[in-house]
Amino acid sequence: MTDSPEILRYSAFAATPDGGNPAGVVLDASGLDAERMLAIAAEVGYSETAFVTARSSAGGVSRARVRYFSPGAEVPFCGHATVATAVALAERDGAGDVVFETAAGEVALRSTLDADGRITVAFTSVAPEVRDLDPGVGDRLLTLLGLDASDLDPRFPAKESFAGNRHPILVIADRELFHQFRFAPAELAALMREQGWPGTVTVLFAHDEALFEARNLFPVGRITEDPATGSAAAATGAYLRAIGWPERRVVIRQGAHVGRPSELHVEIPEAGGIVVSGGATAIG
Repeated sequence: MTDSPEILRYSAFAATPDGGNPAGVVLDASGLDAERMLAIAAEVGYSETAFVTARSSAGGVSRARVRYFSPGAEVPFCGHATVATAVALAERDGAGDVVFETAAGEVALRSTLDADGRITVAFTSVAPEVRDLDPGVGDRLLTLLGLDASDLDPRFPAKESFAGNRHPILVIADRELFHQFRFAPAELAALMREQGWPGTVTVLFAHDEALFEARNLFPVGRITEDPATGSAAAATGAYLRAIGWPERRVVIRQGAHVGRPSELHVEIPEAGGIVVSGGATAIG
């Protein structure tokens, strides 16, 4: 293993040719330590880069140990980089099942190949947990977004949801306000570090029972909003199940605010992990 591994670049969950969320992928990171992985992630400059540090097979199922780094820190899990990595592996090894061993737990993935040669990946999140958002923390978060409690959709209580990363989830009642609210990245990043939110702040608007728009706030480095966030999509599915939302298959559209339209498909089973699916395309 050299000190300069091959770095692949993919865009995951794209709704248009110029959409999706870019991720770096290093398929052989067995010789890299955390410091070097962080430096590579910073050099790549995407919201996350995934590093495959080991591969094995057990019971006929392929397994891979994967670590994820933003330009500023290691994160337990990243959905779009997971899909990108799974597509990269499927392009080389063929479609099928694989288990990723992550800091958040084991994530089962299935890649399928359609008649046009496109690969779709569905991953099942770790067991989710949903809890109330502390009222004081919720008020501080709303203030940083220029919002107050009356701006939230009363059908959706503010909560914190985990399906690999912890995400606070807010649902805004008015679509125009959803599109127009602004925030101060440095102050929001400080609150996220304080609260242990390594992923995004998830802000939603509900078009109907099966279609949501999302803005996932991710103020790290040059990035302020994430174009497509698989871990937040899984957390949203867990949140919807926890509040008794009737629809079991939802679509989340994201990325319009940063010029990279994305679409994530979420399946919400009666129990267990949430299933998020999408594809990824090599960049360049």
